[in-house]
Amino acid sequence: MKGKETTERKGYDLLAEGFGKGFNGPLVVIIDASQADKTMKSKSIEKSSKLLEKMDGIKQITPAIPDPSGEYAMLTILPRSGPEDKETKQLVKDIRNVSSVTDTKFLVTGSTAVNIDISDRLSEALPKFAGVIIGFAFVLMILVFRSFLVPLKAVLGFLMTLTATLGFAVFVLQDGHLAPLFGIPAAGPLLNFMPVLVTGILFGLAMDYEVFLVSRMREEFLLSHDAKKSVISGLQHSGRVVTAAGLIMIFVFASFIFAQDLIIKTMGLTLAFGVLFDAFVIRMTFIPACMMLLGRANWYLPKWLARLLPHIDIEGESIAQKEKKII
Repeated sequence: MKGKETTERKGYDLLAEGFGKGFNGPLVVIIDASQADKTMKSKSIEKSSKLLEKMDGIKQITPAIPDPSGEYAMLTILPRSGPEDKETKQLVKDIRNVSSVTDTKFLVTGSTAVNIDISDRLSEALPKFAGVIIGFAFVLMILVFRSFLVPLKAVLGFLMTLTATLGFAVFVLQDGHLAPLFGIPAAGPLLNFMPVLVTGILFGLAMDYEVFLVSRMREEFLLSHDAKKSVISGLQHSGRVVTAAGLIMIFVFASFIFAQDLIIKTMGLTLAFGVLFDAFVIRMTFIPACMMLLGRANWYLPKWLARLLPHIDIEGESIAQKEKKII
């Protein structure tokens, strides 16, 4: 993958080399002097422009252009750092904080500032998003498996998968380790929407594998009441399904690594690792090992809670009992 040899990348590098890194990520600043005294609006705008000129991290700033009303003015700032650098993100925050010491407001926009804001919002939303889906899944699995420990292990395993996957993405994509091996042209920050998208996709696959595996174990436990035998039976029968499904998704996502588009490449690499880790480390190793150690405690549910919960029969247990009575 020759990411550095594309026309777009060559143009980006030439502009950064000739005019500075900040040329590829200009900041558009609107000075809002609508709250200033009517006779002092122009002076407030001029004073605010001079405050910006004294700030660190700014390579070039254009003169403020007022609108016909004289209440607003627009100027463009070229940062010293690139659009993806931490220094640029800090500069945007510093410009917005200047408003607290003046009678004007600074509104920062442009593609760079918008990307920074989107990244911040998505970062704030990720814990809530993950918490909601994990919480609902925990409740649903309690209803389905009529157990407390089985759903708990399932969500803890997913948290391990998510941590390992995002850690791998930072290790390769952000820190640049092994990047040439996967055709990553240069290290850089993670895509702002990647954590949310990866969380949703991996959670769906992880819970599918969990249900495939544990439902067979529960079915065997209800028949034999032997906890260890049920784990072995589940691995023998449903383990093949999980293995096959995991390998299919790994190969599908891994094929995206060969794409020219960097977004598709990085998403494919991250998801391929996530499925590999979840299917073979968590679902096929960690979960069965925990269930073997805990034995019959896996299927414990307080009687008072069992009476309150509706009975959801996904294994056909009620049909099997009716057939036994008929026989």
